[in-house]
Amino acid sequence: MLREIDTSIWVAEQPFKYFGLSVGTRMTVIRLVTGELVVISPIQVDDATIHQLNELGNVSHIIAPNLYHYLFTANFKALYPSAILWATPGLEIKKPELSINQVINTNTRNFLSGIECLLFDGFRTLSLNGFAPLNECVFFHAESRTLVLTDTAFNFDESFPLVTQFATRVLGGYKSLSPSLLERVATREKEKVRQAVQRVLAWDFERVIMAHGSIVEKNGKEKFKQGYKQFLG
Repeated sequence: MLREIDTSIWVAEQPFKYFGLSVGTRMTVIRLVTGELVVISPIQVDDATIHQLNELGNVSHIIAPNLYHYLFTANFKALYPSAILWATPGLEIKKPELSINQVINTNTRNFLSGIECLLFDGFRTLSLNGFAPLNECVFFHAESRTLVLTDTAFNFDESFPLVTQFATRVLGGYKSLSPSLLERVATREKEKVRQAVQRVLAWDFERVIMAHGSIVEKNGKEKFKQGYKQFLG
């Protein structure tokens, strides 16, 4: 089910395990001034959620925001075949079978009316094959002062299972809006990441929505800055 977060922005969540840990996953829905809906990192939706989406507006844009959050994209695109499927650079090579309509042009800040986008360049994440580039596009919704991330930061708390709490206390991301220790170690292109962080911090955001963890409602910019202080120097 969709949950309203603020003016013209909603989220929906579902259970999800990563390397055996229950981390959950979340999609974000934004309504543009045109009334069109943008769906970032779609999840597996049920009939009730589809009904809610259709009540809110027309799903016109679907976004696969990094090289790993595409698992439910094909099914979601099948539900809304006329929607434009946007993908982060490189996903068209990794998953050529996806019906990608547009690769995101990260040189353009005004991605869609009311939403800005940038490529969080240089960041690496843990995958089944070791550490690999994430190629994540992050988004800013000015109307609600919300930053929308996927895997560039986590924020776990007591609402997650004890084993997840323990693991993230050790690895990072527990009650801290930050990447994990493993990803901080794996990321070598620190200057690229520093530049990406500085560009994110230029946005006027208060809230941070991420795919895994609890939403940060207050002081999101300061918490994001603290989580990436290793890269800022």
